[in-house]
Amino acid sequence: QVQLVESGGGLVQAGGSLRLSCSASGIFLRINAMSWYRQAPGKQRELVAALTWSGTPNYADSVKGRFTISRNNAKNTVYLQMNSLRPENTAVYYCNLRVAESVWREGDYWGQGTQVTVSS
Repeated sequence: QVQLVESGGGLVQAGGSLRLSCSASGIFLRINAMSWYRQAPGKQRELVAALTWSGTPNYADSVKGRFTISRNNAKNTVYLQMNSLRPENTAVYYCNLRVAESVWREGDYWGQGTQVTVSS
């Protein structure tokens, strides 16, 4: 079993920055892919940023140039650096990790979510 713990959310003024962290613990071989999603009130969950084990990061158009997804393999942690935040970025942010639980099996796990609120 794999556990994810998110941190770093909070209240920030427009134009400010936050860094979200998502740390994985448990028994697994490696993190194969990592993503950040968000869900605003009354809206569907949407992909914000994604990063494969060895691939190029991908971002939603609305966050390109402002958000950066990164990882620390040694700490099994993925980050989302969010700069130039806007009120429309207010949402609950979730990390999603796809991990290799064994040589032949992958597992998909979600963090508990962290609230990001951007005031105008």
